[in-house]
Amino acid sequence: MPASILGEVVDLSESEVLRDRITRLGCPSCGSAHVAQVLGDNGGISYVCTACGHSWS
Repeated sequence: MPASILGEVVDLSESEVLRDRITRLGCPSCGSAHVAQVLGDNGGISYVCTACGHSWS
């Protein structure tokens, strides 16, 4: 356990960065993080990149 509250804040910010990297979805075509989740034709979930237009499910 850190000796001060500042150590706690540093630990929290590092875990937030890690969680953000894990949950962020990137386009498999161009690598952009500008991805929208859309409802597919058969009710499934699909994704579309708003940067390059690539879509996938």
